[in-house]
Amino acid sequence: MTTSELPESWAVSPLGHLGVWNGGGTPTKSNPAFWKGDIPWVSPKDIKVARLWDSSDHLSTGAIEASATTVIPKRSVLVVTRSGILAHTLPIAINEVPLAINQDLKAITPFPGIDAEYLAWALRGLERRILKECSKHGTTVHSVEVSRLQAFDVPVAPQQEQRRIVAKIEELFSELDKGIESLKTARRQLEVYRQSILKHAFEGKLTAQWREENKDKLETPKELLARVKRVRAARYEQQIQEWERAVKTWEAEGKHGKRPLKPGGVKPQMEMPPEEVERLPSIPKGWCFVRLCQVAEVGSGMSVSATRKLENSLKIPYLRVANVQRGFLDLTEVKHMTIERSQLESLQLKQWDVLFNEGGDRDKLGRGWIWQSEITPCITQNHVFRASPYLASEFNSKLLSFWANTFGKRYFDKAGKQTTNLASINKMVLSQFPVPLIPYAEQEEICTQIDQSMMSLDAQGEEIDRALGMADLLRQSILKKAFAGNLVPQDPSDEPASILLEKIRLDREKAGRGAPTATRRRKAKLVE
Repeated sequence: MTTSELPESWAVSPLGHLGVWNGGGTPTKSNPAFWKGDIPWVSPKDIKVARLWDSSDHLSTGAIEASATTVIPKRSVLVVTRSGILAHTLPIAINEVPLAINQDLKAITPFPGIDAEYLAWALRGLERRILKECSKHGTTVHSVEVSRLQAFDVPVAPQQEQRRIVAKIEELFSELDKGIESLKTARRQLEVYRQSILKHAFEGKLTAQWREENKDKLETPKELLARVKRVRAARYEQQIQEWERAVKTWEAEGKHGKRPLKPGGVKPQMEMPPEEVERLPSIPKGWCFVRLCQVAEVGSGMSVSATRKLENSLKIPYLRVANVQRGFLDLTEVKHMTIERSQLESLQLKQWDVLFNEGGDRDKLGRGWIWQSEITPCITQNHVFRASPYLASEFNSKLLSFWANTFGKRYFDKAGKQTTNLASINKMVLSQFPVPLIPYAEQEEICTQIDQSMMSLDAQGEEIDRALGMADLLRQSILKKAFAGNLVPQDPSDEPASILLEKIRLDREKAGRGAPTATRRRKAKLVE
């Protein structure tokens, strides 16, 4: 940046010439008395607000005297110079009380005539250039080269204009903040609407009129259960036949590897007791509650093992807990494991399988979504369960997953087991999960209405996200205009910044300050 790009009354100065620079340090942890004082001690984790009144750690006067840190006068500009966060942003704050800092920050106490707020806003506005031009390369932790930062040119406005610029920035940003908060409130409200739509869907309210118009065409719960049982029995018979063929093949090939396991039969399920049904949400007449295992085959995945001995191996992609989110699948990173080739048929995910997480953190219990054959073939890790509906369809699977991700949260939370760090459900708990059995024609209608409503909410959410993105761009535009001299009008009566900078230079020389990077004293007294 050159003076030719700025108003005539402005000037450009290296950042190191605009104030006294101080660093910090960390007193020894071996002396507990050092950490029981009243002096705030700031590290990068504290720079989360624009103005600092306190910090999470505090030092005693003895700690200041015995360490490399010092007391920073209030109204200094604190800049983080070493932290992983520098990969994304340059944290800056102004301290409203005297305090100490650690070695990962630098403090700039502005000389008279340089407004601290102006300097802080200028550094925020120049953040991208600073990170690009002053970053230290070849270090494990992101850092800013202090000598480059001190030599970095900063535009300096006349003293009175500095205050007008700060006032205008704060006025415009305050209006922006109000708008952003309104947008965030609207986004939170959209999530409330989503939950309301699903609640109405499973209360039968979405399809109340449709159900009345089609009541003579819908299967009764008894008829529907009978149809599910017939399909379930036919599937089991097919599995037995496939198993018998697999055993014959295994025998013909010399019995290498493990003998194929015989499919387990479906155990008869007792009707759900009335007291359990009473604790479940109310559903319309014509629906009923059943166990998940009555309408779907519940299975688990394969554990990952690098030492497993395999005779006929196959490397296969698998889903982890991280892949199975609530209401969607994150397939950004899909890992692979090696299994016995003969196991693929029994482990492979099928179209419209419903996925459930075993656990981890408590909010992950039962979390999941449906499988739409995004990757073929694919299996699951043992921490991800799958339920294969006997009457497989997109609508059936979606409704099962919607139900599990909303009303199922309470069931899984209550039934899950908690260890020191992890919560989990097992296959039995999942098998006994109560789910609503809805006539299949009505399922399609419910899903259609849910999808239409969700599409509308998604569109509104995208508009909100665009508006939030525009707000961020507007902030950057305001700062760019401010420090190009285009945000507020110039006043001919203002003393030019060049005269201000010359006064600062003369005052420094007169006071014998020496190099601008040197501190006047290694230690400072705590003053109000």
